Amino acid sequence: MKSLISQSFIHFARAHFRLDWEGIHGAPHWSRVRHNGLLLAKHYKVDTAVIEWFAFLHDLERHDDWSDPEHGSRAAELAATINDEFMRLDTSQLALLQEACIGHSDGHTVADPTVMVCWDADRLDLGRVGTYPNEKYLCTPLARLQKIIDSAYERSITH
Repeated sequence: MKSLISQSFIHFARAHFRLDWEGIHGAPHWSRVRHNGLLLAKHYKVDTAVIEWFAFLHDLERHDDWSDPEHGSRAAELAATINDEFMRLDTSQLALLQEACIGHSDGHTVADPTVMVCWDADRLDLGRVGTYPNEKYLCTPLARLQKIIDSAYERSITH
């Protein structure tokens, strides 16, 4: 699937991101979240544009790699600010993206299916910080499958 993410957005993200571009919340993580999300999306009626933008935005507003409880809310605000220039999401898509960003690190497991796939895509990439994904924090039946968890975990520790 061709990415919706333009080179101009990547230039914006590089200039905007405060942390290590190659670090635990940087571009490699975003790429794996996109991969996980699009893999899960094949099995659910969800909005892949929201999932793809979530992958690249959910941690873009982090100020700290370890403790930054407001980063999701800041990412949601940023999404509204840059929507016209980069994303061109409609009102309902933007609302889903913002919900996904705001709640992605709160441990919720029930939401709109698109939002749940976003959350699962992120949570399946926890190996990068030394944590094996716990199925009780995953939202969708597919994400809870052992083979999906194992595959995502392996990606998260080797890439």
